[in-house]
Order: sequence, then C-alpha cells, then structure tokens
Amino acid sequence: MSAPAGPAALPDRWSKPRMIRNPVLRWALWLVVAAYIVGTIATLPIDWTRVSEGFSRAARIFGGSIPPNFERSGLLVDGFLESLKIAVLASFGGVLISVPAAFMAARNIAPLPVFYLGRALIIVARSFHPVIVAILFVKTVGFGPLAGVLTLIVYSIGFVAKMLAERIEEIDFGQVEALRATGAPYLSVLFYAIFPQILPRLIGLSIYQLDSNLRASAMIGIVGAGGIGATLANAFGRYDYDFALAITIVIVGAILVSEAISGQIRKRI
Repeated sequence: MSAPAGPAALPDRWSKPRMIRNPVLRWALWLVVAAYIVGTIATLPIDWTRVSEGFSRAARIFGGSIPPNFERSGLLVDGFLESLKIAVLASFGGVLISVPAAFMAARNIAPLPVFYLGRALIIVARSFHPVIVAILFVKTVGFGPLAGVLTLIVYSIGFVAKMLAERIEEIDFGQVEALRATGAPYLSVLFYAIFPQILPRLIGLSIYQLDSNLRASAMIGIVGAGGIGATLANAFGRYDYDFALAITIVIVGAILVSEAISGQIRKRI
C-alpha cells in the first residue's frame, strides 16, 4: 500500500497588486522623482547667509514676546469680536449662496448648461487663496470688515457648494422618481424629495464652515480685511512682540473652543 499523500501545499500569501507592475518602470519612476526633488532643492534661490542670520532675529522676536502683554485687552477684544462678526456674516451669506449653487452643480438634477454654470462658479471660488481674494476686495471696497466678509463668502462657496453638490449626486433617486410620477412640479421635488436627504450634511457643513471662517478671518486681516488679524499685523509693525503673542494666544484659544463646540454639535446631528 502506498503512503498517504502529504498535506497540500499552502497557497501563496495574497498581496495587493502594485499600481505599476513593471519593476523596471517602477524604479525608473522613483529615480525620476528623486532626481526632481534633488534638482529642485539645488536650484532654489536660497540665501544661506540670510538664513543663518535669521536665527538671531528669531531669538530676538521670541525673546521680546515673552511674557505676553494683555494690558491692551480692550483692543484685543474688539479685534476678536470683529473677527467673530465677519465669520458669522460670511458663513450665513456663503451657505445661502452655496445651496442654489450646489443644486446647479449636481449632474443628476440639473440640465447640462446649468450644470456647467454651477461647476464654473464653484471652480472660480476654489481657484484662489483667501489672501489673494482679500487683497482684491481690499483694493475694491477698501480696508475693513466688509472686504473680509466678501472674501470669506467666496471662500465658503468654494467648499460648501462643492461638498453639497457631491451629496446631492449621491441621494436616493427613488424618492425623486416617485414624486415626479405623481406630476409634482420641479420645486416640489427639490423641497420634498431632495432637500430632506441633504439637510444633515448641510447643517454639518455650515457648522464646519463657521469654524473655518473664524480661523481664516485672522489670516485675511493681515492684508487689511478687518478682524483680529489686522490687530496682529499692526502689533508686528510696531514691534510689539509681547502684544502679538497675546493676540496669538487668544486666536489659538478661540479656535480650540470653537472646535470643541462644533465637534459636539456635529455629534448630535
């Protein structure tokens, strides 16, 4: 009698296939990337003498900022309240415009010309950094909070409208077809079949955008668009580094508080 056969050989361990299967092409790509990084670093116009001198300047700035100076608390509070007003108004206006823009940019419910128009609006709003938009509005409407509000409205549209349009494209279309089958008009389909499905996402995006606009209001104020960022820029311009550190601490504290509050609200949606 022949001996029983041994255990069957175990199959090879499965591994995820590589994106580039050819090893020569894969290593060639890594070499090209490495050469590009080395070449970019080598050709950057870096003044190493100025960099070395920067350490002493940084020590002077940090040395002059400690301890922080909260004596001008009235100016600090006024700047923060202005930033808060800018963030609230911009979030309200941005979400108000983002809702129709999102409906226009959703391919499953908008006609093709309207879809292109909505997508173009979102692309334009997302194409520029808020600081660049703030500079344009400062040149247009002057220094102050109005430029900040307009800047953050554009910033809000670029994010909220895009995310909301993607959510509209993911809805359960059965409810839409059911209402259409009953002969419901277009607006009724929007309000009763689509809007209830995207409402939780809209609330979450609005809360997040308010939090984001509060952070951005401090940044755009540096170029003259109002808020506590303008107060920070003036403090650096006067070499009041201790007051600048106090402003920075208030900004970080306010963002931490707003992050905690918005996180709790999003958990309950």
